[in-house]
Amino acid sequence: MTSNNTHKDWWKQAVVYQIYPRSFKDSDGDGLGDIAGITSRMGYLRDLGVDAIWLSPFYPSELADGGYDVIDYRDVDPRLGTMDDFDAMVAAAHSQGLKVVVDIVPNHTSDRHPWFQEALGAAPGSAQRERYIFREGRGCDGEIPPNDWLSMFGGSAWQRVDDGQWYLHLFARQQPDLNWKNPDVHEDFIRTLRFWSDHGTDGFRVDVAHGLAKDLSSRSLEELGRWPSQAQPTADGDHPLWDRPEVHDIYREWRRVFDEYDPPRFAIAEAWVAPEHQHLYASEKELGQVFNFEFAKANWCPQELRTAIVKGLDCAREAGSTTTWVMSNHDVPRHASRYALPQVRTRGYHQIANDWLLRNGESYIEDRDRGTRRARAAIMLEAGLPGSVYVYQGEELGLFEVADLPWDRLEDPQSRNSRGPFCVKGRDGCRVPLPWRADDEPRPAAWNPKFGEGASFGFSPQERAGSPACEPHLPQPLWFRHFAVDREDNDPTSMLQLYRKALSLRQTLLTATRDTGLTLLTTESFDDRSTIAYSRMTTRKDRRFVSITNFGSEPVPLPHGTVVLASADPLGDSIPQDTTVWMLTDV
Repeated sequence: MTSNNTHKDWWKQAVVYQIYPRSFKDSDGDGLGDIAGITSRMGYLRDLGVDAIWLSPFYPSELADGGYDVIDYRDVDPRLGTMDDFDAMVAAAHSQGLKVVVDIVPNHTSDRHPWFQEALGAAPGSAQRERYIFREGRGCDGEIPPNDWLSMFGGSAWQRVDDGQWYLHLFARQQPDLNWKNPDVHEDFIRTLRFWSDHGTDGFRVDVAHGLAKDLSSRSLEELGRWPSQAQPTADGDHPLWDRPEVHDIYREWRRVFDEYDPPRFAIAEAWVAPEHQHLYASEKELGQVFNFEFAKANWCPQELRTAIVKGLDCAREAGSTTTWVMSNHDVPRHASRYALPQVRTRGYHQIANDWLLRNGESYIEDRDRGTRRARAAIMLEAGLPGSVYVYQGEELGLFEVADLPWDRLEDPQSRNSRGPFCVKGRDGCRVPLPWRADDEPRPAAWNPKFGEGASFGFSPQERAGSPACEPHLPQPLWFRHFAVDREDNDPTSMLQLYRKALSLRQTLLTATRDTGLTLLTTESFDDRSTIAYSRMTTRKDRRFVSITNFGSEPVPLPHGTVVLASADPLGDSIPQDTTVWMLTDV
C-alpha cells in the first residue's frame, strides 16, 4: 500500500487511474473488456504507481451512451461479468493497496430501467411518471415539444410517448432525466451508495453532478428559450437546469451516508459550473472534490495553464479540500493529439469547439513528435502539483486519438445524431481498446488498410471457447503495435517508463509530506510568458522540490541543484522547448 493510502483522506493527493471497462482488457474473447480483465491487470496498475482505480459504468445497459444509460444501478452488466467478479476485483485491488472508485449516474436512467418501463405503462400524472419529467406538448394535439430545448447529443431534448406526453432527456433519448423532487429517487440512490460501499467501494465519481436539481415550474417553459439545455450555468444560480442551489441539499444528504463508513467514503463531482461555484461541490459537507476542467481545457500555453493552476488551488482552499488535475478522459480527444495540433485558442478543450476538425481524421495536421514531447512534459508538470491527479487509461502509453475510425463501426450517439457539414464521429476515438502486446499480428483487412481485421494486440485472448476470439468492439489501428505495453515495458525511454518514474518520485518526495503548499516561481530566468516553474516542500528537510517547464523556443538555463527527472534530455546546462525538469535544490 502506498503511504498516501494509509490516510483516511487518501483521495486528497491520490493518483487515480480511470478505466473504461469495455476497452481495458477482455478476458473471455468476446471483444468486450470486462471486470475479470481488470482483475488480471491489477499488478500492472500497482506497478504504474497509482493509488486508486476509477471504473466508468459497468452496470447493465443497452449502450446507448457507452454505459451511461443504466438499467440497474446495483448489478454488473452480464457481458462484463457478475457481482462475484466485481467482489474479486475489489479484493484484488485492495490486496495490492489500491482504492476503488465507481461511476454513479444520477441525472438520468436508461429507458429500459424498470422505473421508466413502469412509467410508460402508467397514466399521465401517475406516481410512476412523477419519478421522471413528463410534460404536455404544444399545438392542437400536443404534437409540438413542450419547448425548443436541444439535447446535448443533438435534436430535441423531448421525446413523445404513445399517449402523447413528452419526457425530458438532456442527453440521448434513451436517457430520460430523473425528477429529483421525488422522494423515491432520493431513497433509491441512497440504497445504491450503501450497496456499493458495502461491496468495498471506496468512493464515487458523480456524473453530471450539476444537473440533478431542475426548475421547470417557476416560469413558462416557452419563456426559457431554445438553448438553455446546452448553455453553460450562470454564476447567479438561476439556470433552470444546471448548477441550481438545491443540488447541494442532495449532496449534503449523501455526505451523511458517506460518513456512516470508516474511513468515510468520498465523491468527486463532474460539474461544469462557474469557477466561483466549484468549491461548493468540493466542500467537506458535500462530495469532497470537484474536477478542475480548466486545466484540461487549456492549450499548451503557459498563461492558460498557469491560470488554471491558480484557479484550481484557490477553489481548493475555499472548499477546504484539494484540487484535481486531469488532461484526458473518456469524453474528450486524447491530449497527445490535442497538443500535436496548432494551439489555437477556443472556448474549451481547444479542439472540442472544432470537434469535426480532429475527429473526422481527414482535415487536420497532427505533429505526433511534438504531441509526444508535450505530453511527456505535461505529465511531469501535472504530477508535481499538490492535489489529485487523474490519469485516463492509455495516456501512460502516449496513445493518440484514433480519429479515422470507420463510420460503420462507431458506437457514440454523437455520431448518429449530428448532421450536416460538421458531422462528428464523437468520442469513440479515445475509447479504442488498449494494446497490450505488440506481436499480436493482425490479418490484413480489405475494407480498411489502416486497421487489422481480427487484431487485438493482446486486448483479447487468442481463442474463445476453442474458436478464434472476436474482434474488439472498436477496431485498433495498425500503429497501435508501437504503443503496446510489452514494447514500452522494455524501453527505458518510453512514455510508460516516464509515468512510472514520475509517479514514484511524486509519492516518495511530495505526497508523503502531506503538504499541499506550492510556490510559483517567477525570476529573470523563469519568464512567465514562456515557463511555468514552482517549488514544494519535500521529504528531505534540507532540499526543496522545483519543477520547471519550458514552453518557449529558447532554452532556459538550469538552476543550481540536482536533476532527478527530465521529460527529455536537457541540452547541457539548459532546458529545451517543451520539456519539464524536476530538481532538488538547497533550502
